[in-house]
Amino acid sequence: MVIFCGIQATGKTSFYKEKFFKTHMRISLDQLNTRNKEQVFMAACFAVQQPFVVDNTNPEKADRVRYIAEAKQHKFKVTGYYFQSRIEDALNRNSHRSGKDNIPEIGIKGTFGKLELPDPNEGFDALYFVALESNGFVISDWKQENSVSFEK
Repeated sequence: MVIFCGIQATGKTSFYKEKFFKTHMRISLDQLNTRNKEQVFMAACFAVQQPFVVDNTNPEKADRVRYIAEAKQHKFKVTGYYFQSRIEDALNRNSHRSGKDNIPEIGIKGTFGKLELPDPNEGFDALYFVALESNGFVISDWKQENSVSFEK
């Protein structure tokens, strides 16, 4: 199981399409709309040992812990990707979105206000930083000492 963490408009879904589309199912509240549907899809993935990505913002430890605990019960390896979340960059990218893809600014700022950096002690087997640069995604191994150098 892969868990994404980061505010809206930081590249999570684009990263999924680029890195995981061919190997992992995508579980996202943007598509499923309810936690019940999300749970049904996760249960199906666990039942057949299908790798999947939780493509939600997951800003708080409490959001992530329930996924991690369930994955561990089903003997799944848990990999986390934290998407560097610069509020100005996210708001700029979001301004170029249209329709329901465009998130109200208050929603992005609200998620940013709740954002807690993930910690390997949450139960991740592997944890990475993802930065969206002009030339694409840059993935770095998680280094606790680097968390200060990466903007929330």
